[in-house]
Amino acid sequence: MREYETTFIVQPEISEEGCQELFGRIDGLLEKGGATRLLHDDQGKRRLAYEIRKFQKGRYVTTYFLSDGVAVDPLERALRIDESVLRFLTVMNTEEVADVEGRIAEAKEEEKVRAERARERAEREAEEEKARAEAAREAAEQALQEADRAAAVAAEGGDGAGDAGDAAPETGGDATPEAAPATEDAQ
Repeated sequence: MREYETTFIVQPEISEEGCQELFGRIDGLLEKGGATRLLHDDQGKRRLAYEIRKFQKGRYVTTYFLSDGVAVDPLERALRIDESVLRFLTVMNTEEVADVEGRIAEAKEEEKVRAERARERAEREAEEEKARAEAAREAAEQALQEADRAAAVAAEGGDGAGDAGDAAPETGGDATPEAAPATEDAQ
């Protein structure tokens, strides 16, 4: 048995249920091909190095599995057809896995650790989103207060600050700097 890993990028707006459905299809294909899935490593949303199908972010997932190589082609075919998958790459990690049962047990432990990290990351992202929403709400409130103050000043007839007429001094017509000394000499 050889160990493979397939990394794929999923559209960022895919729901958690949609992602779990994709994982289920992948598991089914691997099982059908005689492979043993070790773990799915969901690394979350990241900014892409370049835009792919008008997406600037993508959800990165890596699936590790043991196979004799038969399951790779059907898996890649399914990922190529799936419209929610932006890109994918399969590589062989280990040419010969000596202790298959030990590797499976190790992968189960690793999956628990990664699931905990994913949960923490999701909590952190939710807190960051909440903070961004709060900042946007505060900015909107401040803009509304400033607009109310400006409306109140305009209703009172203005206090002189911000009036367009006060911005430039009156020149008394088409006076130019050259014409100014000539009027002083005339006096």
